Amino acid sequence: TRIDLHWPPGLPDGGRHGFTPRHRARLEAALPGMAARLAEALPQGARRVHVLGFEELMYAPLRLARELEQVAEGVDVRFSTTTRSPVLAVDDPGYAIRTRLTFPAHDAPADGPGERYAYNVAGADFDAVIAVVDSAADTPELHAPEGLLAQLAVHTPHVLLAVVPSYVPGAPPASPERPPMLPEPLRGPAFSSYAPEEVGWLLQDLSDVTLEAPTEEREEAIQSGGAHYAESLPVEYQPSEQYQALFHAALEDTAARLAQAAGAVTELVLAERSPRPVLVSLARAGTPVGILMRRWAQFRHGLELPHYAVSIVRGRGIDANALRWLAAHHDPRDVVFVDGWTGKGAITRELADAIREFEASDGITGFDPEIAVLADPGSCVRTYGTRDDYLIPSACLNSTVSGLISRTVLRADLVGPHDYHGAKFYRELADADVSVAFLDAVSARFPEVVDAVEATAKELLSADRAPTWEGWAAVERISEEYGIHDVNLVKPGVGETTRVLLRRVPWKILARAGAGADLDHVRLLAEQRGVPVEEVAELPYTCVGLIHPKYTRGATGADGRAVNL
Repeated sequence: TRIDLHWPPGLPDGGRHGFTPRHRARLEAALPGMAARLAEALPQGARRVHVLGFEELMYAPLRLARELEQVAEGVDVRFSTTTRSPVLAVDDPGYAIRTRLTFPAHDAPADGPGERYAYNVAGADFDAVIAVVDSAADTPELHAPEGLLAQLAVHTPHVLLAVVPSYVPGAPPASPERPPMLPEPLRGPAFSSYAPEEVGWLLQDLSDVTLEAPTEEREEAIQSGGAHYAESLPVEYQPSEQYQALFHAALEDTAARLAQAAGAVTELVLAERSPRPVLVSLARAGTPVGILMRRWAQFRHGLELPHYAVSIVRGRGIDANALRWLAAHHDPRDVVFVDGWTGKGAITRELADAIREFEASDGITGFDPEIAVLADPGSCVRTYGTRDDYLIPSACLNSTVSGLISRTVLRADLVGPHDYHGAKFYRELADADVSVAFLDAVSARFPEVVDAVEATAKELLSADRAPTWEGWAAVERISEEYGIHDVNLVKPGVGETTRVLLRRVPWKILARAGAGADLDHVRLLAEQRGVPVEEVAELPYTCVGLIHPKYTRGATGADGRAVNL
């Protein structure tokens, strides 16, 4: 498994190339995020992990190992490096070198090919080994059947590879200079069905590019490691008349509740974050919520708040060019990131890591990674309208409730270093669009919830709202109980479960016993896709969606046996 560290561009890997106090400061700022990526990639239940450096590449792997030990609770992290020096290995308790792995050099050394060695890795019962090499050593020889990675795989069930960019003294940073000006945000009606003042999209328009792939093909590619979920788009779900009726019924039932939550979270932002916040929603689930917050601020306080939508991708971070544009046009301290709801908190953590890395790479500070959400059932944030797990009708649909905008896309052949992440505008779905109708239905309830919003905001402002991360703990437990062993395949909450049924290959749905109308649409989607719904008495969420584990188009389950979908 290859791990993208997001190593800061132009940063040396250690003292062998000269290491200044400024270099050290950049490394210190980036280390927590890089270690978090390593920790996230570790197999579930890993307790003994070895970080293996590459010959003279010792400082960076050692610092990563030390930081990993801090962020991965309960994990015993060891460190060593490969070497070209042969040492006799003697399997005796009193001898320092007990075992030796021998493998071919994989960095095209000037003195020609030869053997290299790793000591005390074989036979040490490590749950995982993280090999850290520089890009000059990331060669076919490294990946060859007799190479280092293959040798390690004989002695540990999980081999992970992290590559640090090779540093050339005096050379310019690997990434080219940024353009002096980034494009202005896209706006409706040219891009999205929202009014131009409601939101500006810091995205590039990929509407003319074919990006959709069948759900089963995407799932197999994602789980096999052959593709990232942001490199393609699912085929847009076209709801049946029965499902559309469920959406409208749910909207009628929950509009006042949504209005109250939108008002409450906006009041918290105005009271605690900034009197003139710049709302930046995480496209696309956050965008309807950002618009509702903007409308509440206008309705209740006469404020015309700027609102933009940006892309964030799990495992890849936030769009750095979008942050650069925001920093050039607004005070980063006024920026408030907005999302629809929390699940287990993966995007919350992703954003925090991405902001740290952005500060380290660009030297721009002030962005607060704390997300404001309508609902926080996972207890992952401090700024929310409610912590109840209930149906937010905008989760029922895809682009047709999100301004006709697709999920965001990040693919190297489409998104260059100076580009925003991309998305598509599905103009052809205009007849089915309910984006503005959804917003209007909720906004129409603002006058009747003023008193309730005031009371809720007052209560929240005086409450202890520190995140408990209960959701993450529950997801880890469910992952183990159901034999999945991958938290990324467990999607908690009504919103995330709906996404599983609309976009992924679901395995089964867990529903809290006695859950009512909030799950009508989930039950309908599950029935349409032939997915079992299992009632669970002690479930911290209203429902949890389980993505098909070990998925191939042969449809294998967590136990490796075929199941019917």
